[in-house]
Amino acid sequence: MTLVRTLLEIPELRMRLRAGGDLLDREVTRIYGTELPDPSRYLSEGELVLSGLLWWREPGDAEPFVAALAHARCAALAASGADTGGIPDELVAACERHRMPLLEVPADLSFAVVTERVVLALAAESGGARKRLLSAAAEDASLPTLLTHAATELGADCWVCSATGRVVAGSAPGAPRERTVLPVGGRSAVPWSLVVGAELGPGPTEVAEELASLVGLARAREEEVRRVRMGVAAPLLALLADPAGSAAELATAFAATGLPADLPLRVLLAHAPGAGDILGELLAEHPGPVFVGELADAGGAVALVPADDGRPSDWPAAATRALERLGGGRVLIGIGGPAPMPGLRGASEEARHALGAAARRAERVAVVSGEEIGVHRLLLAGAPDELRRALRERTLGSLAGHPELLRTVRVYLECSGSPARTAKALHVHVNTLRYRLARAGELLGADLTDFRTQVDVYLALSVDN
Repeated sequence: MTLVRTLLEIPELRMRLRAGGDLLDREVTRIYGTELPDPSRYLSEGELVLSGLLWWREPGDAEPFVAALAHARCAALAASGADTGGIPDELVAACERHRMPLLEVPADLSFAVVTERVVLALAAESGGARKRLLSAAAEDASLPTLLTHAATELGADCWVCSATGRVVAGSAPGAPRERTVLPVGGRSAVPWSLVVGAELGPGPTEVAEELASLVGLARAREEEVRRVRMGVAAPLLALLADPAGSAAELATAFAATGLPADLPLRVLLAHAPGAGDILGELLAEHPGPVFVGELADAGGAVALVPADDGRPSDWPAAATRALERLGGGRVLIGIGGPAPMPGLRGASEEARHALGAAARRAERVAVVSGEEIGVHRLLLAGAPDELRRALRERTLGSLAGHPELLRTVRVYLECSGSPARTAKALHVHVNTLRYRLARAGELLGADLTDFRTQVDVYLALSVDN
């Protein structure tokens, strides 16, 4: 049994007790990291809650946070004051008031180390194959190595797969042979599963469950390393999503990434529940430096990706297929670029307009690249809906009530104003075409052979497409 006092006795952790000295015999059953002001919906009894206190902004914030932990019967709170100038006194007081043990994590200690040591402590009493798996995890926590050890213990190959269908790692090449599937712990918007190529009895099932927990630990560790790496690009990503940012601010933020200024980059904007996790999943196997960050508005994320990335030309289609397998709510992604650093502002604007174009599609999943839509459509995507509708109504006027004439005008403009090509496309006589165009011109009150009129009408006709 792992108790709170057990964690205080682990020399590598160097944690210091700040509150709840009479509650150290509480059993710790798992560990959960959070920076949410109100994590109540995600908490479980017996959890050691790990937090960097990013939720603490002003006096009064500690009370609801600690109350949520106490209500869920969590075992203890382990907190680092690295980003808050130390542990706030009000947090200590709130923990004493709600009888919640408070352990202070040294500012120089990574949460990945804390997580690893706590999980290892929780599993230390396992025996046989579970102990050997634990030993393998302690020596080399990489997923391929861990799965190879597990395959030996279980007598069957093992794979880790994401909900998009991507094979994250495996003990053998090729497609997974699904016989037993276990969920991997974690709260990502893109869940992982452990797939074992054999039917398992009770004993091996316990080993597989242990393996799934270790895979979850390895994922949490990798995600924390990734978050730290992404931190250098956080100011840049925020500026790319903010049209008000200046060019000077953009150049300063870009320098922190270490990327060469002449490297062509793409900007990806996403809107979906768990958008950051989704972009991270789609770019997980990208060979170059990729930066992904959450946006201030809920459900938004941005990514910066080298353009010379070896992506297939149908990447948007492939991404769409993967996200359709994921399920869930609407997922919208807009892609801008490629452009070097001086052109990143334009690439981000292109991505924003492409995201707007994706939002206007009916599909649940829409991935739109600025390269696949015309300039006029990008311009239309950037206009507010009310303005788009008003311009359509003003330009088309009474012509909007004549579907056959609208189709004739659209085909005429798409045929570059050629009567012969238009008549052939519509399967009508040229004289019939000319009559229809003349009638359409009367309804418009304009000359359809005039270039500027053609541009205005084509833009108006494109509003609903």
